[in-house]
Amino acid sequence: MSRTCELTGKSVMSGNNRSHAENKTKRVFRPNLIKTSLFSDALGETVRLRVSANGLRTVEKRGGIDAFLIAARDNRLPEGALRLKRRVEKAAARKAAKEA
Repeated sequence: MSRTCELTGKSVMSGNNRSHAENKTKRVFRPNLIKTSLFSDALGETVRLRVSANGLRTVEKRGGIDAFLIAARDNRLPEGALRLKRRVEKAAARKAAKEA
């Protein structure tokens, strides 16, 4: 399992530790990943995702997983999130057609 956020695509970065004596040693910056369940109103079910804490804050700010996915550009989403976005869009379209 890769250390990548399933919604934002944020992943591991590398850099250097710099000591007071300016010694350089390699290190990694890992995203703060959380396994969480988010409820999708359009699908009517919970979706389990491994999301960064920053991505989770963004989802809450946008008003839920459905609003986050619909507002996000396709080229910015990872493959798994893009599949989820397509499912949400189809479910929302079905729901709108049923109400109209």
